[in-house]
Amino acid sequence: MKTMQPNRRLLGLLRKESLQILRDPSSIAIAFVLPAVLLLLFGYGVSLDSKGVPVGFVVMQPGAEAASFVGAFQHSTYFAPRVYRTRQAGREALRAREVTGLVVLSADFAQRLKADREAPIQVLVNGVDANSARLLEGYVQGVWAVWLQRELTARQIAIATPVAVQARIWFNPELRSRNYLVPGLLVVNMTLVGALLTAMVFAREWERGTLEALLVTPVTVNEILIGKILPYFVLGMGGMVLSVAMAVFQFGVPLRGSLWVLAVCATLFLLAALGMGLLISIVTRNQFVAGMIAILAAFLPAFLLSGFLFDIGSMPAVVGVITHIVAARYFVTIVQTLFLAGDVWAVILPNAAALALMATFFLGLSRRLLRKRIE
Repeated sequence: MKTMQPNRRLLGLLRKESLQILRDPSSIAIAFVLPAVLLLLFGYGVSLDSKGVPVGFVVMQPGAEAASFVGAFQHSTYFAPRVYRTRQAGREALRAREVTGLVVLSADFAQRLKADREAPIQVLVNGVDANSARLLEGYVQGVWAVWLQRELTARQIAIATPVAVQARIWFNPELRSRNYLVPGLLVVNMTLVGALLTAMVFAREWERGTLEALLVTPVTVNEILIGKILPYFVLGMGGMVLSVAMAVFQFGVPLRGSLWVLAVCATLFLLAALGMGLLISIVTRNQFVAGMIAILAAFLPAFLLSGFLFDIGSMPAVVGVITHIVAARYFVTIVQTLFLAGDVWAVILPNAAALALMATFFLGLSRRLLRKRIE
C-alpha cells in the first residue's frame, strides 16, 4: 500500500492540473486555436515572394525592339509592367509609389541595338524597402539577360561566353516562401505552449494561495514538477501534431524527413521551453509579470532571433552570438531541414544536442529553485 502512495499522489496532481487546463479556455485556445490562426495567416497572407510587382517602363521611342523588351516582362509572373512616354511621368509614378521600379529606354535604344553598339538601360528602384529593391534589381537583370540572348540568337549573332551558368535549386525548387515560413512557424507555436502557458503555472498557484496548501502535503518536489509539466507537454505535442498536419495537408509543404526524428527533436525543444516557463513562474510569483517575461525572453526571440524570418548570418555579430542562447534557433534549423532536405544528421545531431543541454539546464535549475522554496 505504501508503494502505491507515490503513484496515487502523482496521478492526483496530474488530474488536478489536467482539470485546470480543461476549465481554462485560454489554454486550449493558445495550444490549438492560436497556432491554427497563425498558420493560416502566414500560410496565405504572408509571402516573401515578389510576384506581380508593378514596374514602370519609360519608352521614349516606341518600336519593335522596345515592344519586344517590354513584352519579356509582361510574360513574367514577377512583373506587372506599366508604360510611360516621358521620363517625368515615370518619375512621378515612382514617387507616388504607383510602381516600385522604373526602367528607362532611351530614344536611341533601337538604333544602338541595330548598330551592334552598347544600348544601356536605366533602372531606378524604390530603395525604401532594401530587400524588395535588391530582389527587383536581380529580377530585372535576369529578364534583361534572357531577352538579350534571345535577340542575339534571332539575329544569328554568336557571343563567346567563357562561363556557362546552369542554375539548379535544391530543397525548395518551387521557390515558395511558404515552404520556408510554415515549418519555422511550428517552432513559434510550440514556444507559446511551452513557455507562455507554463510561465503561469506556479505564479497562479502563488496568487491564489493554493501552493502553500500543496507544500504541506507529502508530495515530493519531483512529483510536483512532473504533475505540472506532463499535462502541458501533452498539450504542446497535440498542438505540434495539428501544426504538422496543417503544414503537410493544408499548405502542401513537403516533409522529407522522418516523423520519429521530428517527434524526438520536438520533445527536446518542448522540454526546454517548459523548463524556461517553469523557471520564470517559480521566480516571479505574479502571473502578469511572468507573462511579460515569457513574451520577452521566449516568444519574441523565437520570432525574431531564431532564423524563422531573418537570416542569422546577416545579423550583427553581437546579435548572432546572442542567438546561441535561444532554444528556438536550434529547433528552427532542425525543422526546416527535416521538412525541406530530409534527415541530414550533420545538421540534426548538433542542434538536438544543444536542445538537450538547454532542457537539462532549465529543468534542473527549476527543480533546484523550487526545492529551496519548499525548504
